[in-house]
Amino acid sequence: MKSNVSTTKVPLSEKVTFGFGNLAANLMITTANGFITYFYTDVVGLTIGVVGTILLFARIFDGVSDLVMGATVDRTSTADGKARPWIKRMILPYGLALILLFSSPSFLPENFKAIYAFATYVISLAGVYTMTMVPYNTLIGTTTSDSKERGYLSTSRTIFGFIGAFGVNGAVLKIVESFGEVTAASSWTKMATVFALVSVVLLTLLYRNSKERVLESSEALSADHAQKVSTQDNIKALFKNKYWIIMILSMLISFINSGLSGINIFYAQWILGDISKVAILGMLSFAPIIAGSFIVPFLMAKMFKRNVMLLGSFIMLLGLVILAVFPTNFTMICVGVIIRGLGTAPGAVAGFAMLGDIADYGEWKTGIRSDGLIFSAATFGEKVGSGLGGWLLGAIMSLGGYVAKASIQNESALFAIKAIFAYLPIIFAIITIILMFFYDLDKKLPQIVADIQNRAKGLNKT
Repeated sequence: MKSNVSTTKVPLSEKVTFGFGNLAANLMITTANGFITYFYTDVVGLTIGVVGTILLFARIFDGVSDLVMGATVDRTSTADGKARPWIKRMILPYGLALILLFSSPSFLPENFKAIYAFATYVISLAGVYTMTMVPYNTLIGTTTSDSKERGYLSTSRTIFGFIGAFGVNGAVLKIVESFGEVTAASSWTKMATVFALVSVVLLTLLYRNSKERVLESSEALSADHAQKVSTQDNIKALFKNKYWIIMILSMLISFINSGLSGINIFYAQWILGDISKVAILGMLSFAPIIAGSFIVPFLMAKMFKRNVMLLGSFIMLLGLVILAVFPTNFTMICVGVIIRGLGTAPGAVAGFAMLGDIADYGEWKTGIRSDGLIFSAATFGEKVGSGLGGWLLGAIMSLGGYVAKASIQNESALFAIKAIFAYLPIIFAIITIILMFFYDLDKKLPQIVADIQNRAKGLNKT
């Protein structure tokens, strides 16, 4: 029987195209995080409270679908692997879902617009996005068992993802305006169509140039037995993995902050006095992450991944403090945003590489390798976190008395915008730092991998 542990190097071309998946992901998720609140309120005409509720309940439902999809991937066994077949199936639906997300038919009665928004949001994010991105994230664990190679794949994922996020923040409003009025729903739908076409091409290239090399190594993990391991057993094994719990909480917090990024357009409009500055805020948020992501692999070669995460969290905290102290000084806001972005890069790269290590730990501890469920932590955290972030954004602004399409906002509404932009993320950064002090897998990993290899050798001899 073939070993589960593969030290085969991943070709450079495959490392590059691996990042295309996250570029496609950000064409949907970053556009949703950054602009869906504005689209629903100032374009469709929903109240900020209704929008926050839609985002919260849709994303909680969405998070459950991530775990279900993770279990489904773990029970999939084909000649192409267990993750790649799902990516192939979802290429065209992914493009259609992106278009659906930013649509609001003009013939709909006013009282049906919120229902339509909720339904299309769930279909796009809880359905199609989940069925595409859970398998995609799983590829980090099934492409190779080499920890360094996983780090390179995660680096590619992060760089291309944030290139996408950078481009989205700089281009969305310009593309929308090129198709007509920024307050016209049809202009947003056409923008989404452009992103949909690009996503289809990216996912096609990802599928064609990927390969799953990590093969099952024991009778409990054999391809034939994969179908026999129940979802219940997989989930039980998952919750025996303390490091998975730490990472899912950490990722949840990270993506709550992503959900809060929808505040940028309001911050530019009401605090900085120029809505066009949202493009600068967005690009300055993501450009440092892209630059920092090139450095992180070198840091991971010298430091434990946990320490890389901690370093990033402290840098991020510094940037957030600058934003809190200088709320209306645009120069200092730019400095703070850049530092915050540099601090985001280590966690963005190391976090996904750590999930591959966590899969090794789970196999070592329980005898069940649950790559799909473990990597579903990423999309679970991404969507539930950003949903909670969107809900918090709506709830806090609603409590502050924000009024959509108003010519002026009261002081409490302006304070709410500042709190979402800087004060709340400071609290989340501190919580992340505390969580990381409980993560000590890095020093145990070499022995764990050696034990798995020895088990595989013993099986191969029989």
